[in-house]
Amino acid sequence: MTSGSKINAIRAPAGLAAAFAFLLFAAPVQAADPIFPPGSRIGLVPPAGMVMSKTFQGFEDVVKDAAILIAAQPAAAYSEIEKSLGTDLLKKQDISVEKRETIQLGFGQGSLVIGKQVSDKTQYRKWLLVAPADDLTALVNVQIPEQDSTYSDAVVRAALATLSVRATVPDQEKLSLLPFTVGDLAGFHIENVLPGRALMLIDSSNGAPSSNFAAHLFVAAFPGSPAEAGDRAEFARLTFDEIVGIKDVQITMSEPLRIGGQPGFQTMAQAKDSHTGADIMVAQWLRFGSGGFLQMIGIARADTWTGVLTRLRAVRDSIEPR
Repeated sequence: MTSGSKINAIRAPAGLAAAFAFLLFAAPVQAADPIFPPGSRIGLVPPAGMVMSKTFQGFEDVVKDAAILIAAQPAAAYSEIEKSLGTDLLKKQDISVEKRETIQLGFGQGSLVIGKQVSDKTQYRKWLLVAPADDLTALVNVQIPEQDSTYSDAVVRAALATLSVRATVPDQEKLSLLPFTVGDLAGFHIENVLPGRALMLIDSSNGAPSSNFAAHLFVAAFPGSPAEAGDRAEFARLTFDEIVGIKDVQITMSEPLRIGGQPGFQTMAQAKDSHTGADIMVAQWLRFGSGGFLQMIGIARADTWTGVLTRLRAVRDSIEPR
């Protein structure tokens, strides 16, 4: 008798075998966790074969020209967006609707439209999903070439059913979307990030809304910069003049300085808030590099300026281009 035959000859008691089989098939299957594109509060479990896109928020299979695009809109936009999924409106986008239904999600119900679209002489199957969450509207656009059999209707539906909304995006994930790093937030909070370009930090007073700010700092990366060092003062004046939300400006300091070992320019002024008329202080720092520059604008109430300026400088000095 071979070793395989010996193994087959060993039989467990019928009751024990039945219990084992029950445990085996009754054991819960660990579901995959939703994947959230960087900076997005909306995510899902993508179908096997799709990976995170490097060019848009969502997932794609480049070889098969298949994609899942994810977007977020304000909660108040839900009704208008749902109306835009009307058959006649979609027809103007060359989308023919085949089916319209409700889909159950972990955070509520969404409206799902299924159809087809011809683009660049290629016919695609389309799934358009809009779903309201507590404070946003989730949008999902799935596009699969008609001839593809990998991403079937069942596969796409299974992926859409995993749509999830997270409460917040971690700060470090938000900062990872910027072309520069910030080593020290100095007690400021991230109010907004423009991926690939800009950051707004806020220091709200006792949790007050940002319109009643105690201080804020805007940091942005821009291409281009003055070709000659002698042109930087005029360049700094022009960029300072474009700062919005301030009036009655009186420049108190305008001078070159080095920031992070690179040439820069500092401009400081007294001013008034255009909306409230409150006395404020404004600082602009420009940091010049090869092919571009960083603009940093700090604004705070005049009565808090001394302490805030120290923190603004701490953030400024911690910023480095990637």
